[in-house]
Amino acid sequence: MDFRQEFIDFALKQNVLRFGEFKTKAGRLSPYFFNAGLFNDGTALDRLSQFYAKAILASGIEIDALFGPAYKGIPLVAVSALALARSGRNLPFAFNRKEAKDHGEGGSIIGAQLTGRVLIIDDVISAGTSVRESVELIRAAGATPCGVVIALDRMERGTGELSAVQEVERDYGIPVVAVATLDDLMAFLRDQPDFRDYEAAVMRYRQEYGVDHAK
Repeated sequence: MDFRQEFIDFALKQNVLRFGEFKTKAGRLSPYFFNAGLFNDGTALDRLSQFYAKAILASGIEIDALFGPAYKGIPLVAVSALALARSGRNLPFAFNRKEAKDHGEGGSIIGAQLTGRVLIIDDVISAGTSVRESVELIRAAGATPCGVVIALDRMERGTGELSAVQEVERDYGIPVVAVATLDDLMAFLRDQPDFRDYEAAVMRYRQEYGVDHAK
């Protein structure tokens, strides 16, 4: 089992990934739900960071620094930096506060100075708002956004024909790397007889709302 399949299994065991009937922000009835906020204890966060590190290293993206957008990206960027350091890749990291501070060191960026090629680390991409804000902050610091890493790519159409991930790649010209995608979830379900009913439901949803990420 590769790390993407291991991640799906881990998310299921943590109850971060669940099956049933869930209403999305777009009003669609989804047969599965993913909430990265439920990776909420030390052991789970440590394991999650290892998956992020594997996805980052496997991506081959050239990186000089890491950035986590407030708020969910803050713990993710910190633990990812730690996991990467343990893998022999020590990188500086920073994150932002929602409101700029007008005393002390001031500004909205906390941590290392953003220079060179900066990788954005977040949980998911929905509307792409946090990515847009992150790109603006990184560019304002004189650095270059070089990509985004997220936990799960639902590979689902947004308001148009493209997915939120595809829109980010189109608008900013940077790659989006997911620890796992909907295709990985489908592959996992195919290999698990106990999940056969869920596989059919997810396949129907994929056919109705999915996008093809083939270039």
